[in-house]
Amino acid sequence: MNATTPAPRMTRQRREILEALDTRDFRSAQAWHERLRSEGSTIGLATVYRGLQSLADQGEVDAVVAESGETLYRRCEAGDEHHHHLRCRACGKAVEIDVPEFEAFAHRIAEQHSYGDIRHTIELTGVCPECTAAGKG
Repeated sequence: MNATTPAPRMTRQRREILEALDTRDFRSAQAWHERLRSEGSTIGLATVYRGLQSLADQGEVDAVVAESGETLYRRCEAGDEHHHHLRCRACGKAVEIDVPEFEAFAHRIAEQHSYGDIRHTIELTGVCPECTAAGKG
């Protein structure tokens, strides 16, 4: 979204989706839909997909692509602040990580090639201590 494009209005459905999300685990749109339905929501799956994508575009929700190719979502802890993730492949739990060395590298490469407005994402995946102890992953 650019500076001249207004943010989509916060509909009841978007508010329901945002309130259902937590900041710990990345989950698929289907999983978030199941959670909403189990809490009594009548929101449709297609609306959840569209709402999650819109919220991700606005920076309200983090989105990552799993090894399966499926997009996973969670509530964004950092707000508009640029950040990266270390995500458990077994349970979806994620922590935000700071990688200043990469930030400096990205800016250096951009300058070398006269690029501006550089954007990037870093997502590292592994198996968290709890899943390792449980023999998952």
